[in-house]
Amino acid sequence: MPGLLDPITIRSMQLANRLVMPPMATGKSVQGGHVSPEMLAYYREKSAGGYIGMVIIEHSYVSPEGKAHERQLSVADDSVIDGLKELAEVIHSQGPKTIMQINHAGSAASVDIIGVRPVAPSAIDNPSRGSLPRELGKDEISKIVHLFAAAAGRVKAAGFDGVELHSAHGFLLNQFFSPLTNQRHDEYGGEIINRIRIHLEIVRAVREVVGPDYPVFVRLGASDYCANGVTIDDSVVAAPNLEAAGVDALDVSGGFCGFNIPGTSGQGYFAPLTEALRQAATMPVVLTGGIKDARTADRLLQEGKADLIGVGRAIMADSFWAKREMEALKGR
Repeated sequence: MPGLLDPITIRSMQLANRLVMPPMATGKSVQGGHVSPEMLAYYREKSAGGYIGMVIIEHSYVSPEGKAHERQLSVADDSVIDGLKELAEVIHSQGPKTIMQINHAGSAASVDIIGVRPVAPSAIDNPSRGSLPRELGKDEISKIVHLFAAAAGRVKAAGFDGVELHSAHGFLLNQFFSPLTNQRHDEYGGEIINRIRIHLEIVRAVREVVGPDYPVFVRLGASDYCANGVTIDDSVVAAPNLEAAGVDALDVSGGFCGFNIPGTSGQGYFAPLTEALRQAATMPVVLTGGIKDARTADRLLQEGKADLIGVGRAIMADSFWAKREMEALKGR
């Protein structure tokens, strides 16, 4: 099995190795969600030396009504494209490939931030944050599909190597997938294929905008780890349908109700999820979760737990982590 140092090709994107810096919100954008000099410096520092194969840019809102927090990055209108071009160029100059994660907060948004009542699949409180939402109408769902597609077009126009749709951590697409927040009785609720209908519509719409060769990822909350929520069995059904619609890779996470998940510990604690999803579909799968050293990451890949490894908190805490760990792995 390939290891951490081995290259991988995903659609048209060729990665020098399988180390991924996953999306982590920095809160460094300026007014209107524009890229700031502080953000450029942050990503230049993290990607320095080209030790990371791919950098995934933090979740960026597709609409002001889908903004999750203050100083969140925007991909909601054409005015942000020039700044995003600078960001892509900064990372490319250091060596890694880079994709952008795009998102709508849904009921995870707050009235205090967006100025209106948030929207969601159903008028149900988000288990972890946000304000009581109102239920989306079908015409509004169609508009959200368009918002994601338009945002993906901006990501491509800015020079990024791919785009990732955020369907984890209690945000809008995760809200549709999860029975905790989706209690609709129409074609967007009920059985799994209905709960991922908006995902499939967005993927197809995105594919029409970005073309057949542009990589499209999904960050999938593959288990809610909450009673009556999404389980890995649900995600095993969802994965091949997402792949058939045009998804090129799954970036796997979990935990609808928060990041501290009972019963998960150790390095690569989402490995049971990624291993099951690798068997359910043929597209590459990214494993993130508590990984602290490159040797463990390499072992997880060689054991067939995933195809790429995301290292978040360690890289956020130490900008030299990738250099030190990847050089040590090469020299072992």
